[in-house]
Amino acid sequence: MAAEFLRTHGIDLQDEMSNVQFPATSTSKPTSNTPANDQRISRKRIHEIVNVRLPCRDPERTWDLSLHDDRIYSIDLHDPQGQDTTGALQILYGNGAFLLPSLCHPHVHLDKCFLLSDPKYSDLSIRKGDFAEALALTSKAKARFTPEDLLRRGRWLIEESIAAGVTCMRAFVEVDATVRFKCLDAGLSLKQQYRDACFIQICVFAQDPVFSGEAAGENRDLMKQAVQRDEVDVVGNTPYVEADETNMKENIDWAIDTAIQCGKHLDFHLDYNLDESKNPMVYYVIDALKRRGWINRAGDKKIMLGHCSRLTLFSSDEWYDLQRQIQDIPISFVGLPTSDLFMMGRPSDPKDGSSRVRGTLQIPQMIEQYQFQGTFGINNVGNAFTPQGNCDPLRLASMCVGVYQAGTKGDAELLFQCISTSAKAAIGCGNLKAPKFEEGDEADFVIFNTNASNGRRPKGSVAELIYDPPGERTTLYTGHVVQLDMG
Repeated sequence: MAAEFLRTHGIDLQDEMSNVQFPATSTSKPTSNTPANDQRISRKRIHEIVNVRLPCRDPERTWDLSLHDDRIYSIDLHDPQGQDTTGALQILYGNGAFLLPSLCHPHVHLDKCFLLSDPKYSDLSIRKGDFAEALALTSKAKARFTPEDLLRRGRWLIEESIAAGVTCMRAFVEVDATVRFKCLDAGLSLKQQYRDACFIQICVFAQDPVFSGEAAGENRDLMKQAVQRDEVDVVGNTPYVEADETNMKENIDWAIDTAIQCGKHLDFHLDYNLDESKNPMVYYVIDALKRRGWINRAGDKKIMLGHCSRLTLFSSDEWYDLQRQIQDIPISFVGLPTSDLFMMGRPSDPKDGSSRVRGTLQIPQMIEQYQFQGTFGINNVGNAFTPQGNCDPLRLASMCVGVYQAGTKGDAELLFQCISTSAKAAIGCGNLKAPKFEEGDEADFVIFNTNASNGRRPKGSVAELIYDPPGERTTLYTGHVVQLDMG
C-alpha cells in the first residue's frame, strides 16, 4: 500500500478507508458478459486504397496504395481516368482524404481510467486536486475494483482509442497487495479480446512501494510472479513513492534486474517533482543500467522514463551532460502533459496564482536540440490524477502546440510523429522514422476525411490536422478496416 507515502502528507489511509463501505470483491480470473471478440469488432480486409493524400508527398496529388500480407505492396500516383473500380470488393475509396500512420498511446493506465465517470466511484470526488489526494482516492477505488468494472472501463478506453485511430498502446495495470492480479487478468483479457483491432502491450506496474512499508515484500513477490507471465511485456515501477532515497535505489535495481532476467521492457515513473533540493534519480538509473550491462544482456528491450518533471529545471549544460551519460542505452522519455500540468507547478500558497510553471518535459526541444528519443502520451484519463482529456492522441498533440509553444509546420509534423511512429518506436513496436510511407511498411493507418466536399473547410497538411483535429476518421489495422460495435 501507499500508506507510508500518504502519512508523510498528513493522510492516514486506514482511517480514510474505514469511512468507506466496500462491496465484496473476487480474486478469481475475470469473466465478462461482453459479446465475444468477433461480435464487438468487425474487420474488412482491404487490398487497395485509392485516391488518398499522403504525408511527405505533393499535397496537390493523390495516390493509390496496394496492400499484401498486411503491408504496403506498392504506391502509385492516382489516375482519375483509370479503370473504374466503383463497387469492387476490398477497395477503400479515399476521395481525397488524408492517410497517415496510425496513432499510439506510449503510456496509458488501463485499470484506473474513467473512475470519475463511473457511478460506482461517485463518492470519490476531487477536493484538493494534489498528488497525495489522487493517490489516496485511487487506493480507495482499487479496494473496490471487480473484474466486471475493470473490463467495462477498460473497454471504454480501448474502443474510444481505436475510434481515434490508435492501433498500438502500452497499457499499465497495477499489481500489489490490494488488487493482486485482478487488474492484470482484466488487462490480459482485454488484450486478447481486441487483438484484431489493436496491439495492447501490457505493463505490470507497481504504483505502491516495493521496498518500504508493511506490504512491500508482498508487493514485490506479486510483481515478480506477474512479470513471469509470457503475455506480459513490460516491468513498470514508481521509485518516488518509496520512503527514502535508499529504498528508491533498491526499487530501481530490482526493476532492472527483474526486466533483464525475464526478458521484458522497462518503464519507470521517475523524478515527479519540481524541487531543486532533490537529487534527480535519472542519474542513478543510467548508472544502474550500465553496471548491470543492459545493452549486452537485455537484447532489443527498451527503457522508458515517464514524467521526469524535475528535469525541466535543468540548465542547457545539464541536458547535454545527461545525453552524454546515456550514450547508446536505449532510453526514451515520455512527457505526460495533461497529468503534469494538472499536478505540477502549484504555488505553495493556493491563493497565490502568480507563479505556475508548466512542469512537463519540453519534448520537442529534447528531440531537436539535445538529440534525445522522446514522445508524449495521455497517461491517465478521467481520474484524480488527470480528470480532463480524452483518448485521442491527436487532440493531445493539438494542446501541445500551446504547451510546447510549437507552432511551425515543422513543429506540427514532429508532434504528429510523437503520437505515431516515434511513440511506437519508443515502446519497441516499430522503427523510428518520419511518417513517409514506403513499400513494405505495415498497413496500420488512420484516414482523416479532410477533403472539401459538402462545403467543408479542407485541411491539406499534417500541420492543419494538428492545429484543428478532425473528428471523422477510419482506422486500419494489419490491412483491415476496423469498426466497433459501440452499442
